[in-house]
Amino acid sequence: MPVIDQAAISAALDTWAARIASTAGEQPLGLVGIISHGDVLAQRLIKALESRGCCAQYGAIDITLYRDDLDLRTSRPALRSSHLPFSTDGMHLILVDDVVQSGRTTRAALETIFEYGRPARVELHCLVERGQRELPIQPDYAAFRLPEVQGNVQVHLHELDGEDAVHY
Repeated sequence: MPVIDQAAISAALDTWAARIASTAGEQPLGLVGIISHGDVLAQRLIKALESRGCCAQYGAIDITLYRDDLDLRTSRPALRSSHLPFSTDGMHLILVDDVVQSGRTTRAALETIFEYGRPARVELHCLVERGQRELPIQPDYAAFRLPEVQGNVQVHLHELDGEDAVHY
């Protein structure tokens, strides 16, 4: 049984998009999802923003080669193609991920983003914020906070997993 169900995720995405639309300033806006669940969330947010008349560019990044645990893995990581079809120079970027916990994925994502240019501003948004930080990285926006949960939090999205739910 999921701890967060499809209805709650849908409502959270609507609130999330409304927040982004209300705080979008004059700078060009880009949503950059971390592959694989963050990019699906970013795509959904882009659609929700468009329905509110807010324009944002979409991109997705693969952080695999920027991870700090590559040498600790026993198997070869699967590489996916990043898709960032715009320069990030001077942009307001929102980095989108499904779960923020240790901060290490975010660190790798920031390194990846700066390969594409120098954004004016970067915000970190996530569906679930866990706490348990190993690096001094905090999300600017989290739809759900589950700091007391022990073990893995698994975000399931319909496009990838056949359902919208959060399990642990």
